[in-house]
Amino acid sequence: MSAGPAPNAAVNPNLAGPSLTLKRRLNAAPEKVYAAWTDPAQIAKWFGPDAGAVTSAETDVRVGGRYTVIFHTEDGEEHYVSGVYREVVRNEKLQFTWAWRSTPERESLVTILIKAEGAGSILTLIHEKFFDDAARDRHEYGWTGSLNKLEKLFA
Repeated sequence: MSAGPAPNAAVNPNLAGPSLTLKRRLNAAPEKVYAAWTDPAQIAKWFGPDAGAVTSAETDVRVGGRYTVIFHTEDGEEHYVSGVYREVVRNEKLQFTWAWRSTPERESLVTILIKAEGAGSILTLIHEKFFDDAARDRHEYGWTGSLNKLEKLFA
């Protein structure tokens, strides 16, 4: 009797792939950090890797609800990302799919964890199931820039 392939190994390639974890200490209570991720007006203040502007942000924050963010980078390039909320725990956790309009088949998964610490919060961002190392590295650049702006928002 053959053991067969390892569970979820080659059967579903989306279960593997490179991942990225970033942590930040923010000078804001968990409810303010959560709002920064869920309120379109707040998202517009910090989202994106550089000084480019968010031109549109829409959220339907509930399990099965969708979000869309359109932003421009300083070089003028437009970026359009969207996905579906998989898990929503107010002021504590958001998990959502992540796919660029230009490569919808390369869906990845983002988990945002928010924990109170003193008067502030610890934010942990886990982005997993990247298509390849290059995609992970580009997202690390983008998320680092975004989180730098988020940190300044609460400074």
